[in-house]
Amino acid sequence: MESVIAWGFGGLLTGLREGVEAALIVGIIASYLVKIGRADRLASVWLGVAAAIAASAAVGVAAFVLLGSLQGTAEQVIAGTTSLLAVVILTYMLFWMRKQAVTLGADLRSGVDRAVASASVLGLSLLAFTAVIREGIETALFLLGQTTAAAGEGLAVVIGAVVGLLIAAGIGVLIFRAGLRLNLSAFFNVTGAALVVIASGLLSYGVHEFIEVGLLPGLITPLYDISAILPHKEGIGQFLRAIVGYSSTPELTTLLAQGAYLLFGLLFYVRPVRRAAATRAAASA
Repeated sequence: MESVIAWGFGGLLTGLREGVEAALIVGIIASYLVKIGRADRLASVWLGVAAAIAASAAVGVAAFVLLGSLQGTAEQVIAGTTSLLAVVILTYMLFWMRKQAVTLGADLRSGVDRAVASASVLGLSLLAFTAVIREGIETALFLLGQTTAAAGEGLAVVIGAVVGLLIAAGIGVLIFRAGLRLNLSAFFNVTGAALVVIASGLLSYGVHEFIEVGLLPGLITPLYDISAILPHKEGIGQFLRAIVGYSSTPELTTLLAQGAYLLFGLLFYVRPVRRAAATRAAASA
């Protein structure tokens, strides 16, 4: 039960974080259209958003079906690769969004101006599609990594993600319709740091799979064995395994990889963004 809750929480956090990002992007585009008196073009935005959601879901389902059809060593290799790819993409997008947050609104409004000026029906749809598909593909791949690591409890990840996305949609509506004030900077900082921790768990899973099939050396396997005190297959240990990739019998390589990722990931994520350069970029945009 503990692991089901943990995997569900991980999926919820992923869906919530990425969903709020997507909601903000769509909200900026929609609000700007209303502000410049072109609410008649909103249908094009919703078309682009719907297409991005459908494409993201298709990518996730296709990848999940492909992974499920594999067995043995091939399944372990693909599972490990999927987990590591999800970590790379999530890390890149977390830092990209953190860096671009200051200029994102200006960039989107500039894109809306160009699309409206071109009088193209598909211009706004394409803008909304490309803005949302980034978040959608990232979410799909990260959830695929989580469901793979969760093994038989992948459904909990999916349910958690759906709940997170629904909450994110509600937050988006409240922000742009009801004027809800949310400290977005604090929200993204906290959820981003939490996702870095969860990603470190996926990294440890991927490295472990590669060690299992002989693609990476374990160096010392296991480095220690505390399964008699805190086993990772039951109770609190199982919960920690789902959240942070805990193992009671870790390999040295796995611990080194996870520790380095956590150290540098959190260190660089929490440091202040260089606002001066970002402000100059926003002004020029």
